[in-house]
Amino acid sequence: MDLSELLNSTMGQSIVKSVAGQFGMNEKEASGVVNMAVPAILAGITRNAQSSDGAESLNKALESKHDGSLLNNLSGILQGRTQELQQDGNGILGHVFGNNLPAVEQGLSQKTGVSMSKITPLLAMLAPIVMAYLGKEKRQANTGAGGLGNLLGGLLGGSQQNRSGSGIMDMLGSALDKDGDGNPLNDILGGFLGGR
Repeated sequence: MDLSELLNSTMGQSIVKSVAGQFGMNEKEASGVVNMAVPAILAGITRNAQSSDGAESLNKALESKHDGSLLNNLSGILQGRTQELQQDGNGILGHVFGNNLPAVEQGLSQKTGVSMSKITPLLAMLAPIVMAYLGKEKRQANTGAGGLGNLLGGLLGGSQQNRSGSGIMDMLGSALDKDGDGNPLNDILGGFLGGR
């Protein structure tokens, strides 16, 4: 499954509805933010997993706390325990983006037209969901730290290869592929993270 399938799935829809309800947005606006925030989080995770230490640490997190079980009761959690999600998410985002988090939040805020006061808690709420989804995919693919790069690449790039039209990378691409090379990932990372 690639990212566009997740975002268009029932789970994706319930995330959008919850975001809309919680942050006082209409569903179209919420969907726009979720469709940009999720790949941005994944892109950050992918970047971290490129080092062997980063891949090991991600692998540990996916085998323990973020094994995908969160998704079993996602709608219940989204209705009642978003505070917990956000706390967990703040830790994940700090780990993934470090000092670049404010730049990522600002980038998303500018791209979506949604205020920083909503983007910050929204990103934090989405981060554990992205990690749980990764954990679930990792379990299904039965992969270890060494295979995480491929797994992440498949999630982020799947819709790039099949050009599904509704693919997340197509949408993201038009919004974020500033240098027109067909790879918005480097623009997300370069633009948001200062091109390190």
